[in-house]
Amino acid sequence: MASNLKYSASLKNLQQDAITTKLGASCLIDIMSGTQATNPDTAVGAQVILATLTGNATFAPGASGGVLTLNSITNGTGTAGAAGGTTATWFRMKTSGSTAHIDGTVGISGCDLNLNNTSIATGQTVSATSWTFTNGN
Repeated sequence: MASNLKYSASLKNLQQDAITTKLGASCLIDIMSGTQATNPDTAVGAQVILATLTGNATFAPGASGGVLTLNSITNGTGTAGAAGGTTATWFRMKTSGSTAHIDGTVGISGCDLNLNNTSIATGQTVSATSWTFTNGN
């Protein structure tokens, strides 16, 4: 028989709140070019960090309805690796101590993380205006 797991609202919220616990205060969000790594346990290779954003010191309030909505995210600035404008394709979210926990896609819309612009040049401001994680099961 096929799997048909369904979680209670309280369990979904606990699962989402674990993200806040694991990433902690002032997490780092590296905006990357190149091919997304296999998972957060895979070291970054030829990919380039185009900008780094910083999560709020109080990462997110408690999840509700299986949705975790992050508090404000500090803008980042395009780095020297982004000379001439390089396309952002994915992100890596890690603790302030640089332990990676979440990777995902980057785009203007319809991605795991939507930015104001995916063509990032040195000195350019990079923004994520809002961000949610949703547990759909």
